[in-house]
Amino acid sequence: MQEIHEEHKGVTYQTIHEDDAGIRADNYLIKVLKGVPKSMIYRILRKGEVRVNKKRIKPEYKLQSGDEIRIPPLRMSDAKVVLPSANLDKVSALKDAVLYENDGLMVINKPCFMPVHGGSGVSYGVIEALRSLRSDLHFLELAHRLDRETSGCLIIAKKRSVLRQLHEQFREKNMQKQYLALVRGEFSKRITTVRAPLLKNVLMSGERVVRVDEVNGKPSVTDFKIREKFHNVTLVEAWPHTGRTHQIRVHLAYKSHPILGDDKYGDAEFDKNYVSLGLDRMFLHAEHITFTDPVINKEVTVYAPLPDDLEKLLQNIREKEGVADV
Repeated sequence: MQEIHEEHKGVTYQTIHEDDAGIRADNYLIKVLKGVPKSMIYRILRKGEVRVNKKRIKPEYKLQSGDEIRIPPLRMSDAKVVLPSANLDKVSALKDAVLYENDGLMVINKPCFMPVHGGSGVSYGVIEALRSLRSDLHFLELAHRLDRETSGCLIIAKKRSVLRQLHEQFREKNMQKQYLALVRGEFSKRITTVRAPLLKNVLMSGERVVRVDEVNGKPSVTDFKIREKFHNVTLVEAWPHTGRTHQIRVHLAYKSHPILGDDKYGDAEFDKNYVSLGLDRMFLHAEHITFTDPVINKEVTVYAPLPDDLEKLLQNIREKEGVADV
C-alpha cells in the first residue's frame, strides 16, 4: 500500500444524493471528512464556511436531495488518504472493467466484494483504486453507488460539471437502471411493481439496516419482470424508480422472495442448497444503465455482462433443476 498525506486544496462542492436526504449537516460532514476532528467541523459550521445552496446553515440543518453543499479547504495534517498500489491484482483488474469512457465520464463493471470507496475498516475502494490507476486524471468522483456485494454498471465522473449533470438526472429520475437478481421460490407474474416505503436505520456499529415502514418510510418503487424460471428459484429483472439504500433487496425480501446469498435480508438455510452449485455471494448485478451523456448530449445504454461466477451458477442450476415455464 502506498500512503499519501493529502491536503484538501480549494473549495469542494457536493450534491446531496437522495440516499443522504434527511441527514444532519454536521453528521454528513463527519461522514465524508474522515480524519477531520469534530471540533474543526463544528468550527467551520459556526464560522459560516460551510454553505448549502449558497446560504449559511446550522449543524442541525437537515440536508435535502439535490442540495449543493460547499466545503472549505481543510488542512488535515494527521489524516491519511490511502491509495492502493496500481500493481495489486484487484486494482489492476479495473483496467479491463471499463465499459464506456470519454473525456467527461467512465462506466465500469464494478467487481463484487469491492466497495465503492474506502472507510469503515476497508482501506480502499473503487474510487481510490481508479485514482491510483489513473493518476493523470485530476477529478474522479462517484456519480452514484452500488453495494459492496453488488457487481455491474457504475458511473464515475471525470469533471465536476459532468457530475452535476448526472446528479440532476438522478434527481429528476431521468436515469434508468436495470438489475438482475436470483431469488428464492417461484416468482409470480402478478408481482410487477412493489410500492413499499423504506426506513433506514444506522446501528451503533455503522451498519445500515433497512425495513418497510408504512408510517415513517420514504416512498420507494421497484418494477420487476421474470427473466428465467427454475423449479425452486427465479431470475428476475429489477427496475428501481427510487434510489433507496438496499431497495431491491428489501423489496424482494418483503415479497418473500429474498435474493440468494444476501447475508442481511436473505434466507441462509435455503441458500445452503446452492452452495455446492457455486453460490458464494449475493446474486445481484447491475446489468444495464441508460442515461444522457452530458459530453455528447445523447442517450446511451451501457451493458455489463454477468460475471463468470454468476453465469456458472445459473448454468449449474439449469442442469440440476431444469427451466420451468414462464
